[in-house]
Amino acid sequence: MIEVDKKNFEEEVLKAEGLVVVDYWSPKCEPCKELMPHVAQLAEKYQGKAKFCKLDTAANRRLAISQKVLGLPTIA
Repeated sequence: MIEVDKKNFEEEVLKAEGLVVVDYWSPKCEPCKELMPHVAQLAEKYQGKAKFCKLDTAANRRLAISQKVLGLPTIA
């Protein structure tokens, strides 16, 4: 999984070709932590068919809001 932030979000997600899945999470979000291993399994299963990224919303709050992420966990 590719870690994205405000520096590389546009290139890795918005300008990417093909299917992109973004896991929006936060270090304080327990359900997010529980979901992470499952998302990692999906990333392995669909490697080469979809790009999987994760975004720490605590460190990138404005970016998450700009993407209409209003609650966690969110996978989009």
